[in-house]
Amino acid sequence: MSINRRTFMGGASAVALAAGTTTARAAGKYDDGASDTEIRIGHTCPYSGPASAYGVNGKAITAYWDMINDTGGINGRKIKFITLDDGYSPPKTVECIRQLVEQDKVLCAHNTLGTACNTAIHKYMNQKKVPQLYVASGASKWGDPQHFPWTMGFQPDYRTEGQIYAKHILSTVKDARIGVLMQNDDYGKDYWDGFKTGLGKEIGRVVKHVTYEINEPTVDSQIIQLKGADANVFFNIATPKFAAQAMRKVADLGWKPVQYVNNVSASVGSVMKPAGFDNVQGIISAMYVMDPTDPRWADHSDLKAFKAWMAKYHPSAHLADLGNVSGYTVSFLMAETLRRCGNELTRANVMKQAKSFQKFRVPMLLPGITVSTGPNDYHPIQAVQLARFKGQTWDLFGEILEAEST
Repeated sequence: MSINRRTFMGGASAVALAAGTTTARAAGKYDDGASDTEIRIGHTCPYSGPASAYGVNGKAITAYWDMINDTGGINGRKIKFITLDDGYSPPKTVECIRQLVEQDKVLCAHNTLGTACNTAIHKYMNQKKVPQLYVASGASKWGDPQHFPWTMGFQPDYRTEGQIYAKHILSTVKDARIGVLMQNDDYGKDYWDGFKTGLGKEIGRVVKHVTYEINEPTVDSQIIQLKGADANVFFNIATPKFAAQAMRKVADLGWKPVQYVNNVSASVGSVMKPAGFDNVQGIISAMYVMDPTDPRWADHSDLKAFKAWMAKYHPSAHLADLGNVSGYTVSFLMAETLRRCGNELTRANVMKQAKSFQKFRVPMLLPGITVSTGPNDYHPIQAVQLARFKGQTWDLFGEILEAEST
């Protein structure tokens, strides 16, 4: 689905009330993008192009703000959410963000997606002093308040995740010979750097490291190279389309390595199912949110509320797509950040509130994982739990693992 520009005003529910919406308000102090009646938020997302599988994130965020507005908005102010299609192209992201900041005059940007795309607007947002909040990328660079005080991440950082996989391989795979597929950009390199750090003096266990470009049609040749190198472990650092292709090709070749796939491609609906459930049994990833397809959460209050929201505000979406959970959780945090601003809806106060969370519970995060931030801590979520794919869902195992790079 190609979307060039979408502006959303709309709905909420009891979950929105839990996020802190009220109907009381008073005249306040405002920067661009805020008034007594409205808060404007900007967003970019690939609704088209090679990473269009991530478009579900933007649609879920849209549905969340619809829910918020239905119950009175944030402190009585309706959210005007403006989401633009950047096609996962950094130059297009720059164009979209300039429009959002200079023409639409948004108060802040929220969950703009992609490492390379966010890198392209990183300096601009900080020069303009516009909050670039809860970035939809786990690159470690989003946690650098000293140099980029207006940019904050959301999910666990890629380097830490890479370290965790490396250490798990070393502790569980005898005579590991590792093959790595990596998207050739900052996103892939961040995972790769963390993975090398985790291997330490065992870096020589990587027998083959291959890359691909986002505009390539397939990664079949790369997977053939990894199998040819006689690797018995496969670390899949790829976005959804290519991650699914890689896992299918591994099966087609009759190659049977121990497989790890990065969290950004752990969605049952957009990756594991297209790859073929028979082809992905036993694959390992790192999780920080509840998977709606996991029966262990069936009676959990978070999942019940999530399903109710999906049914009312996002009925065409599939429960198996983790992008919906991502959009839901990050929007809950954004709504709470704005609620805490009260009637002082300035960009500086938005950042002040974003830096003030301590063990804050966000619905659909795994039990034991909370949000904490501070003036020198721009990594809101710093823990994951490993999971192994079994049947048609992820099966969690082991303990909650804290981030080591923060």
